[in-house]
Amino acid sequence: MLDKLFDIVKQFGQDSVVNNPDVPNEQNEEVMADATKTIASGFQNMVAGGGFENILDLFKGGGNSGSGGGIAGLLKNPIVSMMVGYFISKLVGKYKMAPAAASNVANSLIPNALNGLISETNNPDNPGFTMDGLIGSLTGRAGAENSATAETEQSSGGFNLQNLLEQFTGSGGGSSSQNGGGGFDLQDLIGNLTRKAQNSFQDQQGGGGGGLMDLIKGFIK
Repeated sequence: MLDKLFDIVKQFGQDSVVNNPDVPNEQNEEVMADATKTIASGFQNMVAGGGFENILDLFKGGGNSGSGGGIAGLLKNPIVSMMVGYFISKLVGKYKMAPAAASNVANSLIPNALNGLISETNNPDNPGFTMDGLIGSLTGRAGAENSATAETEQSSGGFNLQNLLEQFTGSGGGSSSQNGGGGFDLQDLIGNLTRKAQNSFQDQQGGGGGGLMDLIKGFIK
């Protein structure tokens, strides 16, 4: 799933990065890899901090503003604001970009890439993008993305996260605490995913495997 996220970032990075004179051509791929890591790490931090329900909320509406979601809603979402702020700091600190130029890149690339990811994940005709794949790629030990679905099912007690997302984005009949009378407790799921994400952090810090950036750089051709 991280490779698909990287592809989305590259798609929207064509204008904001590749065709941007403020970003040297030799840094294009690296900047977009850092943007991908910013988004992935933001979600990973949210899951590890018990904020999986906030991610569901982000995906169900593309933001939490009263303007109906979309890019405008995303820019008002605290998760997105955190990612944009982090990426601005990265562009200024690592790539020595002027703050104004860095802000322009981050405020264009991050929300547009997120909006693309949300749209694809909510698209029933695109089975390659699922909430299970996304969360599995962030909570699997050492980033074991090939087993993302299995990892997520293990973390969620066998419950399909994509079904949960569809429940949130459906006609409004879903509950935030229980799945359709099946006795499913969202708080138990959040606890399991939180522990899984925390274990993934510990594995990466302990040298149990490459971090997210190592995985993402592997997608650069």
